[in-house]
Amino acid sequence: MDLFNLENKHAVVTGASSGFGHHFAGVLAAAGAKVSLGARRQDKLQARVDEINGNGGSAMCASLDVRDTDSMKSFLAAAESAFGPIDVLVNNAGIEAGAKTYMMIDEDDWDSVIDTNLKSAWLMARFYTERVVANKQSSGNIINVSSITDTRTIKGQFPYAVSKGGLTRMTEVLALEAPRYGIRVNALAPGYILTDVSRLLLESEQAPEFMNRIPLRRFGEFDDLDGPLLLLASEASKYMNGSILVVDGGHICASL
Repeated sequence: MDLFNLENKHAVVTGASSGFGHHFAGVLAAAGAKVSLGARRQDKLQARVDEINGNGGSAMCASLDVRDTDSMKSFLAAAESAFGPIDVLVNNAGIEAGAKTYMMIDEDDWDSVIDTNLKSAWLMARFYTERVVANKQSSGNIINVSSITDTRTIKGQFPYAVSKGGLTRMTEVLALEAPRYGIRVNALAPGYILTDVSRLLLESEQAPEFMNRIPLRRFGEFDDLDGPLLLLASEASKYMNGSILVVDGGHICASL
């Protein structure tokens, strides 16, 4: 449908060397967007760029460390230099500290997760907004990648769940403040989807019992996020702002 067409749009994806970001870059490119990929692992980024371009898409990559403000600014500048003003920012970069409780993590664990998952989303949104204003763009679009752990969590997800709870609240506050610059802000909140990060839990002995808590009785796959992502990235969601789009098989609806 034309509503979901991203031709002539420029989308930026952080944390694009693996996981959700790696997948999202391909989905956005297949819908017609020019895609700028950012992460620290340049070899993996370049391989994804080559794959997208080889399939007829338009992609570039540049080094990005979301814990470094100069790196974030340089990345956005490189993206604009390649493809022009940015229409969509996907704040996807994120990490976990492993299966640790609040008594197990140390201060470095806390700082690393909070800075990567939460602080960087604020700074990327700020630097992106500055560029939207400087370019006199009529509109902008920020998609934060949160998680159902913002409201539904289990033991051992600290401080990951804390960061995602903060990211969801940040999305809602940004949705109040960013429209004055023509920018709308929403979040994608995946449930338990098999990734390199979640594999330890979802392939453990407890996995079958855990799966039974999900009404659809399965864990998510990457392509379950394709439609929701394109909805938020395209004009199909032009009146959505401050929405947290949950994709979890009904997990958060189930009783605890």
